[in-house]
Amino acid sequence: MINHLRDLRGTRGWSQQHLADQLEVSRQSVNAIETGRYDPSLPLAFKIAELFDLAIEDIFVSPSKEQ
Repeated sequence: MINHLRDLRGTRGWSQQHLADQLEVSRQSVNAIETGRYDPSLPLAFKIAELFDLAIEDIFVSPSKEQ
């Protein structure tokens, strides 16, 4: 799944570890989500969206809309 997590994190100047701490996950989980190796659970996706004050669809691209 394509996502904009790395860009969003970067615009805030947050490290992967800082984001991981905010989400209560490991830094490796943040890295795996950013690189598309891992799709977050729905509760985690909601937590990410709430943290960035965005809709889930603004962060994660539906697989059916990937190009």
